[in-house]
Amino acid sequence: MDNRITDIRRTIRALRVSMREAEAIMHEQINRDEDCSFVAQEVIKMRLVMSGLVKDRTALGDNEPILVNSFFIPRRRPTRKPLAAAPTVESVFRPRLVARV
Repeated sequence: MDNRITDIRRTIRALRVSMREAEAIMHEQINRDEDCSFVAQEVIKMRLVMSGLVKDRTALGDNEPILVNSFFIPRRRPTRKPLAAAPTVESVFRPRLVARV
């Protein structure tokens, strides 16, 4: 029975990572205005499988949380727009030469 719980926990952990990756791909497709229906359907299927695994795990008496090492999925950095040169103290308060009469 303990091996079955361990197998279910391992499967859930792997499925959670796969779901996060698929959701990241889906969000990138949405940002590019592409069709993401295929990936969305796969995420829904993964959630259905996850629901069944959680029910099995709970029925076996395992209620401890399952931790995943990293939920962070690196994304591309947003493009930075070049900022206009900010005025410095020297450029604002520079001494002015004035002709004396």
